[in-house]
Amino acid sequence: SNFTTNQKVVTTLRDLNKASFHLCHGCGSLRYLALPPAPPPQSPQLWGEADYRFIAVEPASCPSLTRGKYAYDYCDTGMVCPLQKMYTLGSGFMPSPNHAGGLRYHGMSSILSELYDQGLMEARSVEQTSVFEAATTFARIEGTLPAPESSHAIRAAIDEAVRCRETGEEKTILFGLTGTGYFDMYAYQKYNDGEMSDYIPTDEEIAKSLANLPNV
Repeated sequence: SNFTTNQKVVTTLRDLNKASFHLCHGCGSLRYLALPPAPPPQSPQLWGEADYRFIAVEPASCPSLTRGKYAYDYCDTGMVCPLQKMYTLGSGFMPSPNHAGGLRYHGMSSILSELYDQGLMEARSVEQTSVFEAATTFARIEGTLPAPESSHAIRAAIDEAVRCRETGEEKTILFGLTGTGYFDMYAYQKYNDGEMSDYIPTDEEIAKSLANLPNV
């Protein structure tokens, strides 16, 4: 379970002063890997006992945290589910097709949204081609073909490692590898054939979708 995995992570990293956690996110379940809603020592960063950085990584084509609005919204496009306060692009937002289908959700979990709003975690968005560049590098070096969703976290972890190498900073970097990419061979073929493209929604497109948020 994610909670059992979290206990192993905490046991391993408890004595480290600096650690960086990189998690891809769809609607937020993976954050339980390293950040459960529990008292210390399970969540030392929340109590100021450790210098941890939690970084959520999302696709630039569906940037709910980095470009969304913290507001009450429907959890589904049919507007049937109860309202939830979260970072959202609007329940009617339709992201462009990409190969990380698990991350094409218009909103974010309420817990993750609250943590981000309080500044307890960071978020960054990455383009699809950059994600697959990191994924192929990882596969060649580690021998494991990562899922496109997990590859978002890999992209950010590589970028952080390169930055530390350039600055001389020592840091432990943990990222979540949540699945393999053996059912995504078509996506890897598109990338290797140079046929993959990036689409980033415009400010106007996002504003149009956010204009339809419920009036709460």
